[in-house]
Amino acid sequence: MSRLTYPRLHRALQDLAAAGSHATLLGVGPMSWRIVRAALELARERDFPLLFIASRNQVDTRQVGSGYVAGWDQAAFVGAIRRIAEEIGFTGLYYVCRDHGGPWHRDEELRAGIGLEQAMASARRSYLEDLMQGFDLLHIDPTRDPHRDSGVPIGEVIARSVELIEYVERERRRRRLPEVSYEAGTEETDGGLTTTDAYQSFVGNLNRELRRKGLPAPVFVVGQTGTLVRLTENVGRFDMAAAEALSAAARGHGAGLKEHNADYLEDRALLHHPLLRVSAANVAPEFGVEESRACLALAQAEEEQRAVGRIAESSGFLSTFTRQAVASERWRKWMTGADRELSVEAALQDPGRSLRLAEICGHYVFHDPAVREATERLFANLSAAGGEPEAYVLGRIKASIARYVDCFNLDGLTSRLRAVARGT
Repeated sequence: MSRLTYPRLHRALQDLAAAGSHATLLGVGPMSWRIVRAALELARERDFPLLFIASRNQVDTRQVGSGYVAGWDQAAFVGAIRRIAEEIGFTGLYYVCRDHGGPWHRDEELRAGIGLEQAMASARRSYLEDLMQGFDLLHIDPTRDPHRDSGVPIGEVIARSVELIEYVERERRRRRLPEVSYEAGTEETDGGLTTTDAYQSFVGNLNRELRRKGLPAPVFVVGQTGTLVRLTENVGRFDMAAAEALSAAARGHGAGLKEHNADYLEDRALLHHPLLRVSAANVAPEFGVEESRACLALAQAEEEQRAVGRIAESSGFLSTFTRQAVASERWRKWMTGADRELSVEAALQDPGRSLRLAEICGHYVFHDPAVREATERLFANLSAAGGEPEAYVLGRIKASIARYVDCFNLDGLTSRLRAVARGT
């Protein structure tokens, strides 16, 4: 774990901003172990702090089946980050964060339509394990409810948020564990925080209830800035006026504005983030898509090498990867219109469409046994032919992350933060 605790990091960022030095932190979705490694390598090279933001589908307790990312539960996730950091000599700052914790944020529980008490109990177990494994930041998001057609009323969102924070704080104190930070709110358009007035009211009322119970206020509050990811693009429109207003509202309560779904935004939109005092932005599927595309490019190179006799036997990666990705049906979340209802059989019969779907959701099946075996054969074939497939994939991911580092003023931020924290 980093030596600069997250609460101290938050204060150092505020001090830097007061001195006129603005940056937007980057939350990296840990879609695979390669993405974790690429992010840490780039952070080492360019001296910036990392937030690893794990959803409950990606990383969760063994009791509910762990996560689709490498089969990680919280202990394995934290252990993997620590191990990779040690292997590459990373001595900078990283923070392990829960993204969209809360009831019904595991897809299985949402599809099953479990009741509120069961969903809240599952959320509490997940948060407790986060706490036990040393997570730095917990996103408290009780805005999902399959039993409501029009979203959870803001009053109930506040009540459930306070209940969950109170539970975590009670367990933290009872077990004498270190301080943890909180993120609140949601970017979902049915979450009720779609206007500045609603956002301001939510933050004010939430903090009032938290103060009444002697609980810590959130350091981040998520707001809707117009972003929305579908397919492999951002189909929303970054709203500068909304971002500036929400950022000011959050700062008025001692918090920072957290943007979700920053994937695929154009540089001209990303460059505004530090200027508008957007405190942090999350990016996840974009990096997973980049890894999938890199592996598919390697598969094409393998087939071309086999055609001229330099590789004797195909790894079968292309067919295995596309088949498992399409069969997972995870792509439905990212589709629009009638494509969401496309049958798996129809998709598999169309090679071009299958490849497109594999790009979109391939990161969900990286850990599938058949895909892992095919990937190992693919990399072995290309390595034996004189290639460096591992370095190629890591390089593609790093290039994708680097765009955000450039636009968010992150170069050298770790050193600046440590200097501020030391009082220099």
